[in-house]
Amino acid sequence: MPRWARLLAPDVTDSPRSFAVTWDYRCPFARNVHDHLVTALRGGASWDVSFVPFSLGQVHVEEGADPIWGRWRDDSGLLALQAGVVVRDKAPDRFLDVHEALFALRHEHGGQLRDETQVRQVLVDQGVDEDMVLGEIERGHAIEVVREEHERAATRWDVWGVPTFIVDGQAAFARLMHRPQGDVAEATRTIERVLDLAAWSDLNELKHTRIPR
Repeated sequence: MPRWARLLAPDVTDSPRSFAVTWDYRCPFARNVHDHLVTALRGGASWDVSFVPFSLGQVHVEEGADPIWGRWRDDSGLLALQAGVVVRDKAPDRFLDVHEALFALRHEHGGQLRDETQVRQVLVDQGVDEDMVLGEIERGHAIEVVREEHERAATRWDVWGVPTFIVDGQAAFARLMHRPQGDVAEATRTIERVLDLAAWSDLNELKHTRIPR
């Protein structure tokens, strides 16, 4: 069982705030949330964050169809998601950089998350052993980790999308409309605000009817 599945109960200690956040590199709202997370963590935020893979491809599998796990090459996002998980687990000191770069591949550069050449180049650019990462994927280890963590989030926490925050015994889907543009203070304030709302069990839903531009 991954650490995040054990720690997500109300925290009554003075230890750093612990929470988990789901991601799939295809989602623009996950892009926004994880940019805040990466910016704040690089800037010294003391949170204990668990990054949980969640496949939007599996969520959209039609009823009665085979799960995506056994045919993951059919999916547009699972190669990159597996790569991110391998780096998270095998080269954690490089994870934030690779995480950011894989989001950028899709959302800034218009790249293909299913293209092995492009994913491999991201790994090379971020100083990660690309053969190690692709080897874990080819051996089937990475897809099993993704499947296990996806299914645990869906079963235990009723997670259905990204980005979902799991904090203080509560799970909440959250969309942010902007990115912090490198502003550490803004990123930290934004995530803290989301955490407070996510942990507030009396709040079921809050959605603006229009977004000021």
